[in-house]
Amino acid sequence: MAVSLSEFARSLIDGKNFATLATLNPDGGPQTSVIWVKRDGDDVLFSATERRRKVRNLVRDPRVSLSIFDTANPYAYAEIRGTASVTEDPGKALPKELSHKYVGEDPPFESGEIRRVIVRVTPEKIVEFTP
Repeated sequence: MAVSLSEFARSLIDGKNFATLATLNPDGGPQTSVIWVKRDGDDVLFSATERRRKVRNLVRDPRVSLSIFDTANPYAYAEIRGTASVTEDPGKALPKELSHKYVGEDPPFESGEIRRVIVRVTPEKIVEFTP
């Protein structure tokens, strides 16, 4: 069952804070990636290329954990556990938006042959720590 993000979690996601994504490999072992994120209501979005291990893992098993900490105070963090859905991003709009958020410019050129997807994480449990 989906849960709402707290104001603290929203502020972490809306800031220039990196998230660490954890997915499950086919053998059940963890796979992690550091990613850029944005919020859409209470969902968390990120961009990836369709052939990345994290995307293949999520298509097979949509369970996910995202950890995001405040770069100004790394002891303050939120972990968001939930399920992910993967949709195509033919216009590659999300990576451009995220690049502007994090580095203030367009991302490097990417061939039209590279297919991007949008991953939407719907939170089901949130754990936070604010010292």
